[in-house]
Amino acid sequence: MTPDLWLDERGRRCPIPVIALARAQTQWANEGAAHSRLVGVLADDPAAQYDIPAWCRLKGAEFICEVTPPDAGLGTGYVVRFNSEK
Repeated sequence: MTPDLWLDERGRRCPIPVIALARAQTQWANEGAAHSRLVGVLADDPAAQYDIPAWCRLKGAEFICEVTPPDAGLGTGYVVRFNSEK
């Protein structure tokens, strides 16, 4: 599973990675997307492991998994699915 979009928020403290995720969801919704979309967030703030899944529960997105960053860099990748049905 490869995200359609990676948001590199490493070096930024929460809630900034969550805000970036929310902006990506808003942009996706404004495009009138009729399909789901996978988004990856790269973050190195330890709070992201709690904040991103919590945001997903609040906003109806699906938290898929944690992954190693695709560039083998620092931090963790979080994969989220935005669904077309709200």
